[in-house]
Amino acid sequence: MTPEKKKYKASTGVDEFTYAPLDETGENTIIGTPQRVEFLQNITVEMPQEPVRAYGDNKTAEIAVSSGNTSVTSGFHKVPEQDKQALFGLEKSEDGIYAYGSTDTPPYVAVMFAKTYEDGSKEYAGLPKGMFMRPNIEGQTKQDGVEFSSEEITAEFMDRKVEGFEEEKTVIFGRDDKGSTTARDAVYKAVFGVPHPEAKPTP
Repeated sequence: MTPEKKKYKASTGVDEFTYAPLDETGENTIIGTPQRVEFLQNITVEMPQEPVRAYGDNKTAEIAVSSGNTSVTSGFHKVPEQDKQALFGLEKSEDGIYAYGSTDTPPYVAVMFAKTYEDGSKEYAGLPKGMFMRPNIEGQTKQDGVEFSSEEITAEFMDRKVEGFEEEKTVIFGRDDKGSTTARDAVYKAVFGVPHPEAKPTP
């Protein structure tokens, strides 16, 4: 069997940020249709690990790994109000205005996004279960030139049962070469539990 060729190209962009609230009354199934938020500018997934050492006879006897919380920080050109309502659990009045309050309870959500490469390939990352924290409200006076603002939102993620894996997982990922959608469709199905809307039907 020929070993798979290693790829060393670095990503140059991000795209396809998609989320869906989870129904906590069932088996973590999604509510409604996964929603796309356009104009993702940057995203960071932090998965900290810390070595824990056991000592004896004045030396290290064993090393174990302690995993910290998985957190996500993402920057957007603008997050539409409808998506803020869904991600942060905001209340909407009959007049069409939204409000933050001390009793807001963000829903659990599943998230997926893509890292893009100059050769046309993409790497997809999925986070099966997490919760977004409401962002700060910021503004700045207009000066001589035009400067666009951006919005940053953060989230914390946890393990969830993902089809195809024995243990619960926090992050899953896969890469497609240009023109392929195999990894995209697999990650989408694993994270949201439904086929990608552009996936080819299984014969």
